[in-house]
Amino acid sequence: MTAAPEQVDVLGTAREQVLERGVGLSEEQVLQVLRLPDERIPELLELAHEVRVRWCGPEVEVEGIVSLKTGGCPEDCHFCSQSGQFPSPVRSAWLDIPGLVRAARQTAETGATEFCIVAAVRGPDKRLLSQVRDGIKAIREDGNDIQIACSLGMLTQEQVDELVAMGVHRYNHNLETARSHFPSVVTTHSWEERWDTLRMVGEAGMEVCCGGIIGMGETLEQRAEFAAQLASLDPDEVPLNFLIPNPGTPYEDYPVVEGPEALRTVGAFRLALPRTILRFAGGRELTFGDLGAKQGMLGGINAIIVGNYLTNLGRPAQADLDMLNELSMPIKELSKTL
Repeated sequence: MTAAPEQVDVLGTAREQVLERGVGLSEEQVLQVLRLPDERIPELLELAHEVRVRWCGPEVEVEGIVSLKTGGCPEDCHFCSQSGQFPSPVRSAWLDIPGLVRAARQTAETGATEFCIVAAVRGPDKRLLSQVRDGIKAIREDGNDIQIACSLGMLTQEQVDELVAMGVHRYNHNLETARSHFPSVVTTHSWEERWDTLRMVGEAGMEVCCGGIIGMGETLEQRAEFAAQLASLDPDEVPLNFLIPNPGTPYEDYPVVEGPEALRTVGAFRLALPRTILRFAGGRELTFGDLGAKQGMLGGINAIIVGNYLTNLGRPAQADLDMLNELSMPIKELSKTL
């Protein structure tokens, strides 16, 4: 089968535009990549890997995450089993400070350079910020110098300043999906409210971590829109999740994103974001399996979450570390991130 001219052109153009000059693909170009036929996926992934190595280097950043406050969230994010509005089996719970310290220590022992403290909330109240402050202090007193990130929902300027003073290195707040699709996914707050938090975080000097979830009923056009919107934000990191149809959520019957479609998405996002840390996050085990995960790592991914996610099991950390060793991908050293 002979590829259509636009299909030849988009990867040829990407080689010159993205690989040689480091300029990410436009929304229209990303859409062309997302429409590539399956037989062109290997070519796409090879180019995406070249782009990753050229503009990000060979190292892989490894991160662990832990939930400080699980479940009982008042928001209605339709994908999330932690929403208090849906009959999912997840119930509200808090992690104590000794548990947080243990989780940080275990994360550091895997060789990870990032440890992210997550809470299922609309935004942090004084109690939560106090626990985060106490937790970070206890982690440091334990002799652990791992970089600490947080994901605590939407912030005020005062809360942004507090997190900076605590020494938080990076803040995660996902836009989740394209602006045009967001009202179909969340109704209790707006895409613009999330964007405002990310703007304040970046202006305060914290690294911006912002990604989303693929497979929530968005069109290919909206997927391309999302990639372009992320590129305009210029985040330091983009976690790429694939929908896990959790029981009790409105998306429990949604189909799992198929491997070829997911690989096309990985390659397209890398070509849209040539200098960004692109991280494998939730849903990769279900969507890719072992073979697909390796293809993704060789197709533009340069960061990975090891161990379990917030309410879903992941692969054992050692399995991912063994995979990186098999692929001869060095893990980013903590000393180089300080």
